[in-house]
Amino acid sequence: MKAAVLYKEGEIPKYGELPDPKPKNDNEVVVNVKAASVKNLDKLKASGKHYTKHAEFPASVGFDGAGTLEDGTRVFAYGLTGMIAEKALVEKNKYVKLPDNVSFEIAAALPNALMGSDMALVYRADIQEGDIVLVNGATGVTGKIAVQMAKFRGAYKVFVTGRNDEALEELLKLGADEAISLKYDDDAVIRSITRIQNENPIDFVLDYIWGHPIELVLAGLKNSASNRTRVISIGDLAGQTITLPSSYMRGTQIKILGSGIGSIKPEQMDGYTQNILPEVLSLAAQGKLKIDIKTVPLKDVEAAWTMKPENGARIVIEM
Repeated sequence: MKAAVLYKEGEIPKYGELPDPKPKNDNEVVVNVKAASVKNLDKLKASGKHYTKHAEFPASVGFDGAGTLEDGTRVFAYGLTGMIAEKALVEKNKYVKLPDNVSFEIAAALPNALMGSDMALVYRADIQEGDIVLVNGATGVTGKIAVQMAKFRGAYKVFVTGRNDEALEELLKLGADEAISLKYDDDAVIRSITRIQNENPIDFVLDYIWGHPIELVLAGLKNSASNRTRVISIGDLAGQTITLPSSYMRGTQIKILGSGIGSIKPEQMDGYTQNILPEVLSLAAQGKLKIDIKTVPLKDVEAAWTMKPENGARIVIEM
């Protein structure tokens, strides 16, 4: 079969040939993959920097994807073998049947973005109808999904921050109530956060960038009498460390927690995939949930691996 082949840890996968995967037991089935997205998770694993590593080389890459079972059933699944390949092994009965009107490309692009957005809303933020939300660093794929899903789940207001003015305008069209540019000077950002917190006390922050921007958000939150906000860390694009004065913790009721594979229970992830994901995919199929994608043929996977599409579109490989 044709596949995105990783010949050595740390290299970029190349278009190549691998033997068709064969089930080792009755708990494994073959999926004929139609589309699979390229994600940071895939890149980390290929680089050897993720805690899940490839056991042997050469190997196909790709954490998840969409395709068909041997009987033609359309599914999304997490791969036991790499999913950026014409065929992959998946666990029997752990796949999700796709709604008839959702494309393979959308089905391949959405689930990982939902892991970093809707799963955080449901399992870490415990979002309730009427909540007020701030999405810090919202201009990427996952941030855009977070804004839409927060509104879908009943958020009263959603505020967003980011540095890309065009993407911030798009977020307003997707349902955000106000956008704050992180290109302003620090004091201006802090004043904006303080104003919002005083006028509409924020229930929780979904943070995708950490680093200096979250320092500004925390400074704005602590200036308000309404400082009970929960800050949920999901990503660290602006830096892995911050300066956090101890007075913030003593003088406020701000809580900081994380959301990711280690903080969301396995049974919650399974429950989301089986019970909630089909509903969300149906939203996308109906045009009620939008995700930007850029499709690339499998033969061009090497170029796709380092591609940076405009406005945070998700790269999807078509087999």
